[in-house]
Amino acid sequence: MTIIKDNVAWRTFQTWFEPVKAVGLNDDVLTLQVPSQFFYEWLEEHYVELLGKTIKRVLGRVGRLEYRIMMESSSSKRNPPASINLSGSLHNKQSRENNYVDMPLKWDDPHNIKTPYAIPGLKRMQIDPQLNANYIFENYVEGECNRVARSAGIHVAQKPGATAFNPLVIYGGVGWGKTHLAQAIGNEVRRLHPNKSVLYVSAEKFINQFIDHSKNNEVNDFIHFYQLIDVLIMDDIHLFVPAVKTQDVFFAIFNHLHQSGKQIILTSDTAPRDMNGMEERLLSRFRWGLNADIQAPDFETRKSILQVKMRQEGLEIPDEVVKYVAYNIQSNVRELEGALIALLAQATLNKKEIDIDLAKRVMKNFVKTAQREMTIENIQKMVCDYYHVAYERLLTKTRKREVVLARQITMYFAKKYTKQSLKTIGDHFGGFDHTTVIHSCQTVENLMETDMEYKENLLELQQKVQLASI
Repeated sequence: MTIIKDNVAWRTFQTWFEPVKAVGLNDDVLTLQVPSQFFYEWLEEHYVELLGKTIKRVLGRVGRLEYRIMMESSSSKRNPPASINLSGSLHNKQSRENNYVDMPLKWDDPHNIKTPYAIPGLKRMQIDPQLNANYIFENYVEGECNRVARSAGIHVAQKPGATAFNPLVIYGGVGWGKTHLAQAIGNEVRRLHPNKSVLYVSAEKFINQFIDHSKNNEVNDFIHFYQLIDVLIMDDIHLFVPAVKTQDVFFAIFNHLHQSGKQIILTSDTAPRDMNGMEERLLSRFRWGLNADIQAPDFETRKSILQVKMRQEGLEIPDEVVKYVAYNIQSNVRELEGALIALLAQATLNKKEIDIDLAKRVMKNFVKTAQREMTIENIQKMVCDYYHVAYERLLTKTRKREVVLARQITMYFAKKYTKQSLKTIGDHFGGFDHTTVIHSCQTVENLMETDMEYKENLLELQQKVQLASI
């Protein structure tokens, strides 16, 4: 070990050589005991040349190397550990494939294995990816709110581990589609690269697994299992903040996967820069790849999400109802889908057609829409937001074109969607009289007949005002 220690970094020696023990020397064959098959494979892949030179130096040209893999079960106090011997590849160049174990290692009590997906230490194993088959790209609606994240996800799925987006950190508010996108990447990887192992796990489950393995002194098996994954998808990593020991373990797993060219996909409710309490060394690694944020879905995206859900369920709902639901639920995709399910349930149970009246009754359980009355102030703010005009400027008598445009349209909508008099409408704009309101409404109607771009913008804005007034 002294020779090896002089030829590798101290951290590398601690990680990969201190756990290895020399347990036998017979007929120029040195037997090394390693904690798992993963250890054997790592040494053979990365340090076989160093080991070969060391064996030759100590035992001469005839020296050979064997490995003994020791697997400790949780019942090791009652039963001896299982083991298997494998020859090293120091002197023969046959494929390392011949050294893999195709069958489970012998366990005295296999029921005591704690890893929930597979027996740790096996190279060839079937891993349940823990993915929802419905979370695919075809069902993930693209919009301005998620375009960058979705595009990056497709890129990662096509070339997992081989892009600059490693890790890919997807962050955004609750119910904005982070989990759907992350699992869509996993499902697409499985479709395009069936030989790659993919695993989705929530941070909460990962923490609980780590605690269980720590109690049973099986942390090494826990780490080695995760280091075998080709594409690791970790959901809600912000939950690691109070779990300091879990951060240390994930740091080791992250480093190994990244250095091995494996893909890491993480989701979080907050951006990495805002994860106060997360170790800086982890945060710096989260910034290695791409941090892609997902925003709250806009109206058009929410409407498209409902339409996709309707196609999946084989539903036909009037367009005005779809728009009404999409307008009123603005923050959470899950609530959006929940409203659609509630609407269908009410229509089915009560044997009624799905219309605006039914939608208004159902929506009372999701948002406060009852007795809502459209006000001039509401319209002013909607128009100012649409045309990017400061609300305060709308109340002045300036003749600047963009302000006049917004003022005329606001007066037009105020007359159409409120019960206020012309004089009251004029008063809300800093004291214009009723003739100015009439002139503004006539100007809007004339421009709609002569200017198609103006008309398209007005109809788009009118749709928002109509939905807000229902």
